[in-house]
Amino acid sequence: MKKKVMLAGAIALISLGLMACGNDSDKVDSESSKTKGEEQTLHVAALESAYGKDMWTKVVDAYQSANPDVKVELTIEKNLEEVISPNMKAGKYPDVVLVGTGRELALPETLIKDNALEDITSILDMKVYGEDVKVKDKLISGFTDTLVTNPYNNGKTYLAPMFYSPTGLFYNASLLKEKGWEVPTTWDEMWVLGDKAKVEGISLFTYPTTGYFDAFFYSLLFEVGGPEFYNKAMVFEDGIWETPEATKVFEVVSKLAKYTEPTTVANGNDKDFTKNQQLILDNKAIFMPNGTWVVGEMKDAPRAEGFAWGMTALPALEKGGDRYAFTFFEQMWVPSAAKNKDAAKDFLTYVYSDEAAAIFADAGAIQPIEGISDKLTGDNKLFYSIYDNGAKAGMGGFAATDAVEGVSMKDTLFGSVDSIVSGDKTVKEWQKAVEKVSDQLRPALK
Repeated sequence: MKKKVMLAGAIALISLGLMACGNDSDKVDSESSKTKGEEQTLHVAALESAYGKDMWTKVVDAYQSANPDVKVELTIEKNLEEVISPNMKAGKYPDVVLVGTGRELALPETLIKDNALEDITSILDMKVYGEDVKVKDKLISGFTDTLVTNPYNNGKTYLAPMFYSPTGLFYNASLLKEKGWEVPTTWDEMWVLGDKAKVEGISLFTYPTTGYFDAFFYSLLFEVGGPEFYNKAMVFEDGIWETPEATKVFEVVSKLAKYTEPTTVANGNDKDFTKNQQLILDNKAIFMPNGTWVVGEMKDAPRAEGFAWGMTALPALEKGGDRYAFTFFEQMWVPSAAKNKDAAKDFLTYVYSDEAAAIFADAGAIQPIEGISDKLTGDNKLFYSIYDNGAKAGMGGFAATDAVEGVSMKDTLFGSVDSIVSGDKTVKEWQKAVEKVSDQLRPALK
């Protein structure tokens, strides 16, 4: 399961107490940062996710073939944070790391709070290693303008966007075709479908765990108020969660709770979440919020005859209104205490090369590179073309804050959904609690 909750984790994994060391170099040529003929050792640490290990080994081999002056020592582990953190505490840092925000141990979040990430803004103006194009000209617009890549909201990039995954509502396209039901384009149409399905003993909605409501909420926030409203919520503007726009978001989720499959709450945990995903494959529920990784997670699961994955953006609030599909992406970064920062930045440019992108894509890891969707096939072609079919992409997350003991926006905003579905908490109580947390986090902004 890919945990995808933005800027989570109240307990620091490590306390580094370091100030980020920005690189003021204006260099453009990525090969200018090393002396020819002088071998360097570059320590790369990468999370082993559902994409597997092989792609990293192949990328590193290809890079070393193109750049014989660099020897890459590669660490790939499923529990990467647990493997590299003891060495980091002892002062031995990897030079470049692939592990994103939103994981339980919150390693990059901890480094952000400790000002211990290198400013890598300069790589955007560097040429992709081995190519005659700058990194910024290769990336899809918007990916380096978020509070994920620029956590201090100061115009500087500290985390490079890597593998991205559109999120949305996943469903069995064959079920809707068989029943003659259309995919809802508005929430009013959604409720009508829910009533039709209920007559046939099918629930409208389920969710793996409440953690999956992060992308759902972010998309709804964009829909009710647009990017400006969304950004105000992300920086905890006073009273933002009590506005009519925010109230509409809470009301939509509250109504959706009444259409949620009854066993969802009981199985909505890290151990049993696939049981909720199985509800879609068994035609016991129609829609669930998820990301493209769900296909790999459920590839060996039994399913209804003729099952075919479908994916749609969230319905619009009104006919012709904006529809959003939030995009999650992993990040690659350089610790400010790394010894080989220039070599690390060279490698960071290489991961956006056509050569590296093709290796990653073969494993299902898609990067935010212009034109990449044209090269995809099968389910990935369907999923990554969602933005070609009218959906808008939402990106970013809550701004970085210092830790506030006992306060978690993740737990209060997303985690409360179980209590709304079960009826243990009212919407007004939930909305009031979220505004209180926002008020507590605002003074702690970095």
